[in-house]
Formats: sequence, structure tokens, C-alpha cells
Amino acid sequence: MSVATPPIDLHAAQVRKFKLQDMFFHQVTLLFAFIVLAALAGILISLAIEAMPAFRQFGLSFLWTNVWNVPEDQFGALSAIYGTVVTSIIALVIAVPISFGIALFLTETCPAWMRRPLGTAIELLAGVPSIIYGIWGLFVFAPLFSKYVQPYLQTAVGDTPIISGWFAGAPIGIGILTAGIVLSLMVIPFVASVMRDVFETVPPQLKESAYGVGCTTWEVVTHIVLPYTRVGVIGGIMLGLGRALGETMAVTFVIGNANRIVGSLFAPGTSIASTLANEFGEADPGLHISSLFALGLVLFVITFIVLAISQWLIKRGIAKQGI
Repeated sequence: MSVATPPIDLHAAQVRKFKLQDMFFHQVTLLFAFIVLAALAGILISLAIEAMPAFRQFGLSFLWTNVWNVPEDQFGALSAIYGTVVTSIIALVIAVPISFGIALFLTETCPAWMRRPLGTAIELLAGVPSIIYGIWGLFVFAPLFSKYVQPYLQTAVGDTPIISGWFAGAPIGIGILTAGIVLSLMVIPFVASVMRDVFETVPPQLKESAYGVGCTTWEVVTHIVLPYTRVGVIGGIMLGLGRALGETMAVTFVIGNANRIVGSLFAPGTSIASTLANEFGEADPGLHISSLFALGLVLFVITFIVLAISQWLIKRGIAKQGI
């Protein structure tokens, strides 16, 4: 006795239904993607329009002019760009090695009973509001830093050429270096979490094989884990850099908010985000507010360049792996 087959019409109807569902799903996801692109383009265009009067007045020299004089309507972005870049570099120099150590400990050497609570605690640090970091940095860290760390650094470097200039000046606690250290504390949870997640993607068979032939933990990490997770590690570092570039309140509390460039890391400075936070609410219409929009546009471009570099590094890493 033969089994009855479904009618051809019913099968065709099901095929049409599936095609409609796929088309609907494709169109909806495409719409979501275009919404993001439209929002991004809208932000860029609005920033450019509002910043146009400042660029008409000062030209591209706005980017490398070290002046910010509100009463005389003279504005330049160099001091804010300098503070943003330097504090972000300091944050990464401190945060990346510490994050690497945290991720390595959690994935390779941490006892099993400690791994989950410790990992959760590190992730919770990412949820602490930035203003809390700023308050802690201003009222707790800065006094201790000025009393114990800054004098020691000045004594340690002595009269060493170039380096001594980085730590010159009165140890007042707030400044470029303090802002960079506080930023590093905010960046560490993000970078460490990403590194830990990508380290956990390494197949256990690869690490066990390396241990089986006598490799040490360091050799396994440098020859197995890092090459396998290079792309994810770069992405985590760039995520931390993006966080550092755009941070506002924590930096505003501890950087000193002085629109000038001094070679010493102990000296007060400013950043793009802190300048916008301090002045936007009281800016007069005209060149002042246009210059603030121009600073926002510069920060947008810097962030875009960082993301472009990260994408290039990721693609280069994928090409080297032959994927």
C-alpha cells in the first residue's frame, strides 16, 4: 500500500510562504541597518552644519591653533585634541597589560571556584557610572596621588633629560596623568572582559597538545592563545580606546580643565569631551557655540579614524591567518 504524497499545490503554497517570510525578514533587517546609517549620517551632517561658521572664520588652522579665548572669540582645538589623545594613550598603556593579566588569570590559572565570582565582579565595574569614578578620583585618588606618588616620581626621574619634563611642576594631584589613570580604571573592565571571552574560544585540544609536549603556560599563551585570538584582542583594545576617547564626566573632574598645553603630565589640561561638558550649557550663540560643535565634529572624526584603523588591523590579522 503506497503512502499518499502531499498535493503539489500545497507544496507550492508552502514554498511561496517561506519565500515571503525570508523576503520580509530581509527587508526588516535591511531597514534596521539603514536606520543606523541614517542616524550616523544625520549626526555627521548636523555637526558639520553647526561647525561651519567656526571653520569659515578660522579655517583648518582651528585644528592646530592653541588658543581658547571666549571673550575675544578666538578658538582653537589643539589643547583639547592634545588632552584627549594623551589621556587615552596613558589609559591604554596602563589598561592593556593589566587587562591581559586579568584575562590570562581567569582563563588559564584561576581556580574553578573563583573564576565565576571574580569574572562577574570585573564585569560589574563596567556598570559603575562615570561620575562615580570622577568623584572618587577628585576626592580620594587625587589627594593620595599628590601626597605619595607625584613627589616619588619627581625624585625617581631626577634630572633625566626629556623624562624629567614629563613630571615637572607642582604635585597638585589633578592633571593629565591623573585623568589617564582614572580612565584606565574605566577601560580595564571592557578590555579584560573581551580578552577573557576571546581566550575562552581557543579549542582546549590545542592548549592540551602544547602542554603535552612540555610547553609552559607562557609558551602556550604566546604561541597558541594569542595567535588564535589576535583579531578579538585587537577589537577589545580598540573598544577600550573608543571608551577612553569619548569619556566625559570622570575626565572633567580630574583633568583640571585648563585650555593650554604644558609638557608636564602633572599640569592641568583639557579634553574635547570635558570642554563640551563645561561650556556648552553657557555658550553664547555665534563663534563660541560653533567652535564647540567643531570640537564635537573633530571627536567624531578621531573616533572614526580609530575604528577604521581597528578594522584594517582586524582584516590584516584575518588575512595572515588565511581565513
